[in-house]
Amino acid sequence: MSSADLKANRPLSPHLSIYRWQMTMAMSIAHRLTGIALYFGTLLLAVWLIAAATGPRQFDVVNAVAGSWLGLVVLFGYTWALIHHMLGGLRHFIWDTGHGLDKPARDRLAVANLVLSAILTIALWVVVVLVR
Repeated sequence: MSSADLKANRPLSPHLSIYRWQMTMAMSIAHRLTGIALYFGTLLLAVWLIAAATGPRQFDVVNAVAGSWLGLVVLFGYTWALIHHMLGGLRHFIWDTGHGLDKPARDRLAVANLVLSAILTIALWVVVVLVR
């Protein structure tokens, strides 16, 4: 049998269309997306720091953009992504210890990750607005 025949007879990998969506699957995808968002958000943080080091005029321009409604939305999203990604890492750390691996516990941890990230993000922003 040739290698071409073997390749033709291999089973195809399952695709997302045959899986039933689960909370842990959605959280896995969200964890990856927040990681990507953190990459770009950190670039914006670097721009802010470079502007601060460059001079007051450049810093004022970057602060004006960051303080606009669009800048605040981006900053809010960055804050949520940071907290969500951190909680996802803690969830994986819990799994690494051998705990929370049964289906109900996995689902509870996934929901807790989502809910707690939203609550912590809003709480942090409330504190920042009140202190400001």
